[in-house]
Amino acid sequence: MRMVVLISLMGLVTFIPRAIPAFCLDRFHLSKRFEMFLKLIPYTALTAMVFPAILSVGDTPWIGVLGGLFAIVCAWKDCPTILVVIATIAFVFVLYSFGL
Repeated sequence: MRMVVLISLMGLVTFIPRAIPAFCLDRFHLSKRFEMFLKLIPYTALTAMVFPAILSVGDTPWIGVLGGLFAIVCAWKDCPTILVVIATIAFVFVLYSFGL
């Protein structure tokens, strides 16, 4: 029973910060600059999680750096996100396979 209560409370704690803006932000008019700031948060959070992982790829961190650069180039060429992910995985796999 304690586990059910604990899981329910954790669900409530994660639901509240998501629900409040959904119900309250419709009443407020945010500036375009602030809206742009809010839209950029997911990208910065993703970068903060991915960048350290790029630098800590196994015994050869330069493979992670090359993979990151490859992903940047693919994204810069306006490739779909799933294509960037799959192509980068294949690129890093080839680098590992040839022992570069």
